[in-house]
Amino acid sequence: MSQSSTPPDTAKPPFAEQQTPANAALNEPKPSYVKLAMRNMVSKGGKSLQHFFLTTVGLLAVLIGLAYLTR
Repeated sequence: MSQSSTPPDTAKPPFAEQQTPANAALNEPKPSYVKLAMRNMVSKGGKSLQHFFLTTVGLLAVLIGLAYLTR
């Protein structure tokens, strides 16, 4: 009744996938829409800011125009 003092074999099976940087990148979830949008905005630079401010001015004009018409 002698027990072996060596720990049980915990090695992975030979066909198990190893975690390499390429495989780790495949296992990560896709970046969120917000993260992709922010990355795109940074890469486009001034064009995105110009569109943002034009949209803001247009929305304010519509809201002020509706407030004026419905007074």
